[in-house]
Amino acid sequence: MPDSVEGRIKEALEERGALHMTLLDPQKIGSERSAKIASEAEKGGTFAIMVGGSTLASRNDLDTGVKKIKSLVDVPVILFPNDIAGVSKYADAIWFMSLLNSRLTYYVIDAQAMAAYTVKSYGLEAIPLGYIIIGPGGTVGYVGQARGIPYDRPELATAYALASQMLGTRFIYLEAGSGAKAPVPPEMIKIVKSELDVPLIVGGGIRNGSSAKAAVEAGADIIVTGNLIEETGLVRESINEIVTSIEGR
Repeated sequence: MPDSVEGRIKEALEERGALHMTLLDPQKIGSERSAKIASEAEKGGTFAIMVGGSTLASRNDLDTGVKKIKSLVDVPVILFPNDIAGVSKYADAIWFMSLLNSRLTYYVIDAQAMAAYTVKSYGLEAIPLGYIIIGPGGTVGYVGQARGIPYDRPELATAYALASQMLGTRFIYLEAGSGAKAPVPPEMIKIVKSELDVPLIVGGGIRNGSSAKAAVEAGADIIVTGNLIEETGLVRESINEIVTSIEGR
């Protein structure tokens, strides 16, 4: 098995066809609950736990949450930062991400520049990610001041994704936003994926196995869910339904 988290992701994609990752926000739901949900998600078949959130502001809360999660799971714990406060030395890796369609250079490159030395000093594995907000984008779209790409303009999403790949990012993420009323349309996923050579991540508005399967059949390599597992008391069962639906495509 590869030593790097990125290597493990790509190896697992080759073996399983598609993967599920669980997104948790310790500041929003608490460290103890985050850890319990992570444990149940692992039992349900999730490949990794992503830790972050659109409003996460306390590094202490983040550190506590990551440590508690890691004490209960063996799957990779990957940071999904909203800002420079979203970096913890206790994680296994970090999505080193650029919000490509933000109006502010801060979310495109400035925050990354300010965090780079910290990420290096912590010895965190940085995985370059191009992040694209589709539609309103919920809280992350508001906070990141994104010019959300309309659901019916897949050519715009494709242009951003392809440019990001050409700049060197090794994953692309299409994000409809936490609690989105509708997920990224399969038609958009299909068109974006047709131009990419790197794995495509899709999240936001995916609440069951059928919507996850539709995204994967359209070309998504990794499905991310967050609100789904926060809202249900059947975390293991909900995750397993999605995993069963998407793996082995």
